[in-house]
Amino acid sequence: MKLSMMSYTMARGLPEGETLDIAGLCQFTLDLDMDGVDWVTTYGYDPADIRRIMDDYGLATVCYTFPCDLNFPTAAERAPGRDVFRRGIEAAVALGTDKVMLPIGGKSGMSREESFRNVVDGLHEVIGIADAADITVTVEHFSMATAPFLVSEDMNRAIAEIPQLRVTFDSGNCFMSGESAREAFLNSREYIVHAHFKDWSICEPGTPGARLGLDGRYYRATLVGDGDVDNAEAIAAMRECGYRGYINFEYEGCELTPREATLEGVRRLRDWMAGAT
Repeated sequence: MKLSMMSYTMARGLPEGETLDIAGLCQFTLDLDMDGVDWVTTYGYDPADIRRIMDDYGLATVCYTFPCDLNFPTAAERAPGRDVFRRGIEAAVALGTDKVMLPIGGKSGMSREESFRNVVDGLHEVIGIADAADITVTVEHFSMATAPFLVSEDMNRAIAEIPQLRVTFDSGNCFMSGESAREAFLNSREYIVHAHFKDWSICEPGTPGARLGLDGRYYRATLVGDGDVDNAEAIAAMRECGYRGYINFEYEGCELTPREATLEGVRRLRDWMAGAT
């Protein structure tokens, strides 16, 4: 297992109108003794320029994450999403990564099953674009009660239809479905090629920042180790199963700055990794 920087976490703390400092993020990644970055969009930069800066720092892009809306009932309505997907694959190639991740939420007025069918049909239409570029497409457990991919059963059903599809395991988000992080990893372990680690605390409705989970409970984002997700148990399961991929540290809370959260969160993840022998 290896840790990677997630640009999303660092970009959350930017003042409005400020652009992410690519070189600064690369230096912070090296300071934390990581060798990879998961780019969550390119923040207006040309992917080739990001690649050049990354090369200067001796860093690799471990994944490229970008939104792509395929959640429509007809192929004609999905056409703009297919164009976005094609451009995303082109960006991934320019960044030099071998995988992409699509964060896919639900939509108001649609059931989870309707969204699942729409997105899987859309993925059927675009998966060949990724295959031709030798890029692996992944989906994550998404922190929305209406999302089509939240429990491991969702992932496994989709892969049964699209065998090339793979999973980005999100230890925090799967917990919002009522599955423990360990269970979610084990249930899809043969398909997991990337991972995000975050934490949530079960809270009361109306709590600032609360999100409704698939299990009917409400959750508030917090630092890994401060919430109700047993991330140490999940890492132990990953070690037992021989997981050799990257783990992103992710933080969606507001008590700490992204830099403070990353420093402490990475320290905790490394402690758990050292103990998961």
